[in-house]
Parts: sequence; structure tokens; C-alpha cells
Amino acid sequence: MGGILLLGYAAICVVVFRILRVPVNKWTMTTACVGGVVAVGGILLGMDYNQPFTPDARLYFFTTPITPTIQGIVIEVPVTPNAPLKKGDPLFKLDPGPYVAVVDQKKALLAEAEQNVQLLKASYDQAVADVNKSKADQVLAQQTYDRQRELFAKDSAAATTLDTAVRNLETAVQDLAGAEAAADRARLAYASEIGGVNTSVARAEADLTRAQIDLNATTAKAPTDGYVTQLSLRPGMVASPSTPTMVFIHNDANVLKASFSQNVLQRLNVGAEAEIVFDGIPGRVFAGRVTLVSDAIAQGQVQAGGALLDPEERNKSPTRALTRIDILDDLSGYQLPAGATAQVAVYTEHWRWTAIIRRIILRMYAWLNYVV
Repeated sequence: MGGILLLGYAAICVVVFRILRVPVNKWTMTTACVGGVVAVGGILLGMDYNQPFTPDARLYFFTTPITPTIQGIVIEVPVTPNAPLKKGDPLFKLDPGPYVAVVDQKKALLAEAEQNVQLLKASYDQAVADVNKSKADQVLAQQTYDRQRELFAKDSAAATTLDTAVRNLETAVQDLAGAEAAADRARLAYASEIGGVNTSVARAEADLTRAQIDLNATTAKAPTDGYVTQLSLRPGMVASPSTPTMVFIHNDANVLKASFSQNVLQRLNVGAEAEIVFDGIPGRVFAGRVTLVSDAIAQGQVQAGGALLDPEERNKSPTRALTRIDILDDLSGYQLPAGATAQVAVYTEHWRWTAIIRRIILRMYAWLNYVV
């Protein structure tokens, strides 16, 4: 930028001394040199601060690393690099055989659990029946005991008969208590439920659902509309959850972000006019607008840890502030890859006349992209 201004000033000097024939002497030469330093330096300082410029701008895009949630052998990769994909389109398929076997096993265990519920119900019904029988036996033993006691009181029954009735009654009471305990155990086993489903059945259903999820995961699908690039996955390779297999690029609109030196932050305001020059589109200048000035700088972030902050470590390189620029012109007619670099100039209300120089210099950069 300084070189361009110096060339412009040199051209003015040539016009003054060659065309206008101003005498060349130590006074005019001194004036020209000092004037050049003052003029060019003043313009540069004023323009750099009031009309910020950065060569560090880029179109950022969003990606998702595709990592399988299970391990398996790749049997098919139906995608083509850079070909458009819709959400849900298959990206690759793993051998489903082992996971089909697990699903079948879990289905069998679920059927067994459901059958066991019927057995538990039958056991509970039997236990209830045993309780009812024990109650009837106790009632009969009580009646026998009462009758024998009355007869014994009238000297109509022998003592041994009364003793037998007492033992039978005690046995009936014990049998009833045991039957009731067994019925309680059977009831608890049969009535053990979660959300209205027997716990054994619920556990088997959960295992089956997990096995079905793993089986479905043998086919990786596109998370959104987009495409895959630089595809190296091939059938026969082993895919595992520890290693991404490909990078999926979303069709979301790319975001242009530019980094500026911190000394111009007071001139970067949301809504300010901007112009963009892409390295990949020589000779063209596109209109833009500042939509976001980042409130944080990455090198200042602090995370919990066991080490103290080291100021020297954080000051190894100058830090810059990120700004988001919305592109107002249509770029659909240009072949501009995601990640393309650009230069950005932001125009403010301060020293408005320097904005004219900034616009001229930015257009010079655009034309220089044809050769540099």
C-alpha cells in the first residue's frame, strides 16, 4: 500500500518537475522529499486507522467429521467426491452380519422374557390357590379343634384326640403362613414393572433397541444436504469409532470473516460499509457490510487447569480481532471455493476523504490479482 502511494507521489513529482518545469534545486528537492514523507505518511496513518484494511480474510465453511459409532468392515461406499447429497443419503455401509446376529439373539431373549412373565403369572396364580387351600384347611382344623375341645370338656373325647386336633391346627396355621409368604414372593416377581412393563421384559426390550441402533449404524448417512470431498475410504477397510472416515461439507452459506489489528477496533462498528476483493476473482470488487465484531480474542481464553498463566507464552504473536462481513453482491456466477482468501476494506465516517484513496488502492489490489 505504501509503495502504491509512493509511486503516485513520484508521478506527481514527475509532472511538477518535468511538465510544469519547476526548477530543480536543493530547496525544491528538499521540499519534495519532506513533503512526500509528510503527505504519504500522514495519509497512510490516517487511512489505516479510519478506513481499516486487512489482507487476512477468508470464506469459512462448516464441516462434520463422519465417524462411525460402531466398528466394522466397509462393504460399500456409494458416494462420489464433490457430488451433491441430500440429508439421509447413505455415505458408506459396514458389514451388518455380526449386528444382525446380535439383533436376532436379543429378539430371542425378549421372547423368552415375555414367556417368563406368563410363567410368573402362572406361579402367582398357583400360589394364590395354595393360600386359599391353606385357609380352608385352617378353617377345617379350627372347627375340628373346637369340636374336640367341647367333647373333652364333657368327658366325651380322649385327651389324645384333642392333642391331635391341636397339632393339626398348628400345622394348618404354619402352612397358611408359608403359602402366604410364597404368594407374596410370586406377586413381587410377577408385579415387578417399569412404566407398566415387567422389568425383565423392559431390560430385554432395551437390549434389543440398543442392538437395533447398532445395526442401523452400519449405514452412515448424510447429516444434512452437502457433499463429501477428498474421499479415501474404500471397501475392505475397517472403520472404527476412534477414527473419522471422511469429512462432510454442509451446504450452509459460507461465512466471510476478516481479522483486523486491535488498534482499529474503535473504527469497526456493526453496519459499516465494506468492500471485498477475492484473490480468485481478479478485477472485481464486491460490496459488503460489517455484521459482527467478535467480543473475544482466542489467545485470551482461560481454561481450568493445573498450570499458572504464562504471559510470555500468550504474547509470542500479535493477536487480532475477528469480524464477520456479509457479502451483499451475488457470487453465484463465480467459481469461488469454500475457504477462498480475500482482502477487506471497511469505510467509516471519520476522515471520509481518505476512503476515496482506500477505494482506489483496493481496486489496484483487485487488478494485481491477475498477475500476483
